[in-house]
Amino acid sequence: MADRNHGRQRPATESTVRDWDDADPSGQTYRRVLLIDSDLTEISNSGGVFDECTFRGVRFNASTHTDAAFVNCTFVRCSFFDTTFTRCKLMGSVFDDCTYSLMKVTGGDWSFVGLPGADLRGAELSGVKLREADLSGLRAAKSVLRDLDLSGASMQRADFSGCDLRGSDLATLDPLTVELKGTIVDLTQAIVITTSLGLEVRP
Repeated sequence: MADRNHGRQRPATESTVRDWDDADPSGQTYRRVLLIDSDLTEISNSGGVFDECTFRGVRFNASTHTDAAFVNCTFVRCSFFDTTFTRCKLMGSVFDDCTYSLMKVTGGDWSFVGLPGADLRGAELSGVKLREADLSGLRAAKSVLRDLDLSGASMQRADFSGCDLRGSDLATLDPLTVELKGTIVDLTQAIVITTSLGLEVRP
């Protein structure tokens, strides 16, 4: 994995902002900022850039982010209830003890993100790059994870029960280490899974 390894020590933040309410990050750039207990509910962020920033206890509820970037950021105990990300870049960011109910992500690059054990039940992700992402222990039952680039992603112990995975790259998925009961897949994915189990598919 690239230098965004989740085990690497993150750069120290250089400034701290508390209760950053009524913010408008659109078109702004922030680097190595620590944001604590801020309410960003319902903000509309177009093109804002956060580089190596840390968010602690920040509420992103019902906010929308379009063509924005959160690169190599750290999110701790943040709420993403009904948050929408469209064509956003979150490469190398790490999420810890966050909530994601009704979160919607369309397009964008989330490669190398750390989402171990994340509860994405009810979330919808489509057309997102998640290359080499840490999705181990992911709880995604009955979520929609369609047309995702999961090349090299770690998915051990993930629960995809009843999840719609159609169109996603499952080349690195080991069906013996994940829960797939009721999972929705397309024909190509069914062949990939069957082959990974050592079975031969013949007409």
